Amino acid sequence: MTRKYEIVYIFDSALEEAQINEVLDTLHDLLKTPESPNPVTATSHWGKRSMAYEINGKAIGYYVVARIDTRPDALTEFERRLKLEDQVLRHLIVVDEGFKPLPTPADDADPEIPELETAAAGAEEDE
Repeated sequence: MTRKYEIVYIFDSALEEAQINEVLDTLHDLLKTPESPNPVTATSHWGKRSMAYEINGKAIGYYVVARIDTRPDALTEFERRLKLEDQVLRHLIVVDEGFKPLPTPADDADPEIPELETAAAGAEEDE
């Protein structure tokens, strides 16, 4: 059974886009499975951006976000190889659960809040 993941890569900013795509192709080939022969569903190159802090003496990184669909067991070798890539400064892999909107607040007050306030008031009275 496959799952959807989102991967954020931060590459060395000295690399050209062609070199980055070459590394991505090599890494993404590791994620191919019989259920998902083409695991990459979307790729977005964000380009060069300043980082919040320096990584390996570099203040600028090249950001790429990819969405993939693969089996969880395929990630083991993928992550091992990803950690060995000198061109990748950092990476983050998260399960893509999709966009779920936050519940809208109800017009009336939440019934749980008065109970909490009542319980807190009762605790103060006991003291």
